[in-house]
Amino acid sequence: MSLNTVALELVPPNLDRGADHALEEAQKVARLAAGSAVGKHLGHVMIPAMIAEDDDRPIEMKSKMDVLDYWSIIAPQLPGVRGLCTQVTSFSDETSLRSRLTNLRGAGFDGVTFVGVPRTMSDGEGSGIAPTDALSKFDGLVENRGVILIPTRDAEQGRFSFKCDKGATFAMTQLLYSDAVVGFLRRFAQESDHRPEVLLSFGFVPKLETNVGLIDWLIQDPGNETVAQEQAFVKSLAAGEPADKRRRLVDLYKRVIDGVADLGYPLSLHFEAPYGVSRPAFETFAEMLDYWSPAPAP
Repeated sequence: MSLNTVALELVPPNLDRGADHALEEAQKVARLAAGSAVGKHLGHVMIPAMIAEDDDRPIEMKSKMDVLDYWSIIAPQLPGVRGLCTQVTSFSDETSLRSRLTNLRGAGFDGVTFVGVPRTMSDGEGSGIAPTDALSKFDGLVENRGVILIPTRDAEQGRFSFKCDKGATFAMTQLLYSDAVVGFLRRFAQESDHRPEVLLSFGFVPKLETNVGLIDWLIQDPGNETVAQEQAFVKSLAAGEPADKRRRLVDLYKRVIDGVADLGYPLSLHFEAPYGVSRPAFETFAEMLDYWSPAPAP
């Protein structure tokens, strides 16, 4: 069954900020959603399970509130909205991971994206279960089993095919700052019978990116010319005026939607504001949804 949804990413707060901060953030999301077209389309929040990565991360990684604890605080503020999350598998044995997934399902999570080791480690490292093994091992427990899709990454066609063979039912893309995903999915449709649902990820770029560079760091792939062009686009957006920035992000959205809409993949949307939700971000997402949305308005 397809998710057919619009999902907003909400990152659990640092533990030292406490439950009150999580509650305030959820209330802010509810206000912004109610005040824009996003509210009538929003079906899920996507909560990433954060783990420590490279030491050069522009914003220091501190201990985060657990996904389930965060969900228990924000869910009452967002009635009718369900949960999606990422779950790191590579450091958990089968018993503990099965228990975790059972708890997520019982708490109202409709889908889980299985992720592995951070970039500082190689695929297959970690004492637990590889994400691709989790796809098949827990197919009777998690109906919607997701993977990460990075359309600009070298050899991603074969990697994605293998994940689909192992039982992936959906893919959540890396943040899209070019229309490279169109060519990727077109080629995959020509070479494979798999048609997993694709959650197309679009991220707002605030002026703060100019000084911090978090999005630049998130999408980095040294030596990859396509990614270098995406990074240049992000820098240009960060330095741009709000109206021009919104126009360019919406134009990208339109190109991606127009390019993939007829390829046979069920489509959902994943919206992200990497520096935190804001009115300009919601206004941009609302304009995107005015063009196309997988979730029918009531």
